[in-house]
Amino acid sequence: MDKEKINTLATQYVKLEKEPVFKEEVEKLLAEQKYEELNERFYKELDFGTGGIRGIIGGGYNRINSYIIRKTTQGLANYIKKTVGKEGAGSAVIAYDSRNYSSVFAKETALVLCANNIKTYLFTSLRPTPELSFAVRYLGCTAGIVITASHNPAEYNGYKVAWSDGGQVVAPHDELIIEEVRKSLPEDIKSIEEKVAIEKKLLNYIDEQVDKPYLEMVKKCFFRPELVKEKGNSLKVVYTPLNGSGKIFIERALKEAGINVTTVPEQSEPDGNFPTLKYPNPEEASAMEMAINLAKKLKADIVMGTDPDSDRIGIAVPDADAKEYILITGNQLGSMLAYYMLSILDEQKKLPQNGAIIKTIVTTELQRLIGERFGIKVYDVLTGFKWIADLIANFEKTGENFIFGTEESYGFLVSKEVRDKDAVSAAIVTTEMTLFCRSKGMSLLDYLNYIYEKYGYFKEAQISGVFKGQKGVETMKNLMSNLRTKPFEKLGGIKINKVRDYEKNISLNGITIPKSDVLQFVLEDGSMVTVRPSGTEPKIKFYISCRDVPGKKLQNAKNIVDGKVELITKDIKLVLDKE
Repeated sequence: MDKEKINTLATQYVKLEKEPVFKEEVEKLLAEQKYEELNERFYKELDFGTGGIRGIIGGGYNRINSYIIRKTTQGLANYIKKTVGKEGAGSAVIAYDSRNYSSVFAKETALVLCANNIKTYLFTSLRPTPELSFAVRYLGCTAGIVITASHNPAEYNGYKVAWSDGGQVVAPHDELIIEEVRKSLPEDIKSIEEKVAIEKKLLNYIDEQVDKPYLEMVKKCFFRPELVKEKGNSLKVVYTPLNGSGKIFIERALKEAGINVTTVPEQSEPDGNFPTLKYPNPEEASAMEMAINLAKKLKADIVMGTDPDSDRIGIAVPDADAKEYILITGNQLGSMLAYYMLSILDEQKKLPQNGAIIKTIVTTELQRLIGERFGIKVYDVLTGFKWIADLIANFEKTGENFIFGTEESYGFLVSKEVRDKDAVSAAIVTTEMTLFCRSKGMSLLDYLNYIYEKYGYFKEAQISGVFKGQKGVETMKNLMSNLRTKPFEKLGGIKINKVRDYEKNISLNGITIPKSDVLQFVLEDGSMVTVRPSGTEPKIKFYISCRDVPGKKLQNAKNIVDGKVELITKDIKLVLDKE
């Protein structure tokens, strides 16, 4: 640790930071000579990754704060101006969620853009990420920014960039923006007062002009509006926005459709501290606990929860005795939505020519079987919804028709008018699917088991190794390197048939996958294990997907697959325990 260097960096930062709370944090650490903490805050600068930045809120270059937001935005502004090639021609729209300092960071972003003569639209209060994606396309903007850390713990915030198609930035924009951000110097950061930006018509506050068309789009996601109109008020939904932005549209859209929806009171209003939650993530059982307890009292038909920026949705459904609620995984809900949407379109004779589903490489292969049974092509892309959006944009050139996009981490897209995962629209289709099942005398669990019986039983699991700080980065690099040089020969006693190294050029379903730090082990029984460092957290993730063929009794198939998952999990834990 170079204390002199840390002192220099920290002193420089204090001079550059405008927000008192972040400035004072670092001043206090300097005064108390807390060099371990200062080293964590200054050993590197919070890097603009391939979609934006995400980090712990606080003072320092390796934290997210007003200075880092302004520096990042100046780099983005430089790239926008280079891309449009004409002064004053660029434009951007900004949204933010309920996290601490989100509104402050959104305002800072807007004023830097305006100072660079980029016309900027800013929502006056929090909005979901999918609405930001919709707004980019609706307003015809060059770019969009949403201030959010998605499902991360309360101490985090982030800055996510979308391009003109509404999808998160991909090549060549991502690397070129990164280059501009890294080149951006403190003296390059431009500023303007809010009053002046408004007078010059550079800063434009928006709400209803985007809210109204977005809500109309959401309501069009009902496939059976007549069923909803006739029987919607008989359905009981318990919903939690987890103190985020989802309530704005999900509660409103469902109530206006006549659905009986109750929102969890303690998690209803925006609160960046998430007082009742350890993780504001509907993937976590603990995050859904309050909603499930309320559902038990009300005897609800379904529980739904969305993360703070409302791009992820999780659900829980009553068991056979209607006494307990079962959490449905992202893979399971994605499979049910895929089957429901395709079966309706087929029934209504609306299955499009050249129809396509897009899933990520770590999402269950069950969805491929479902798509292919309906004559629909299923494409695989890298983890991250930006790759789904990128392929949808490519479909506009190839003539293929997007139907559904899905990733295992509770992200779903049911309308191509949005180019990011959209929990709002997915909530609409999920609610209708629940109502449809009820009309047929089925529960959602019955529906899921019907799909398993038809296509074979699948089970997925995820194991993560957490490696924090500077040392953790090196540990993750070494682990991935070791798995490349000495890959698994067997997992769970099952032989590895194929190893896909995504750092090399790989083609899947006729498309070339961009290089990425991902390894995929294909077992001889068709099961798969995928390994990748997280792009947003200090983790290496192992994704396990095991299967059994249809034709067996469902319970027998479950027992066999559960055994496979258990043995593979043990092997992976042995590897992680060595690190």
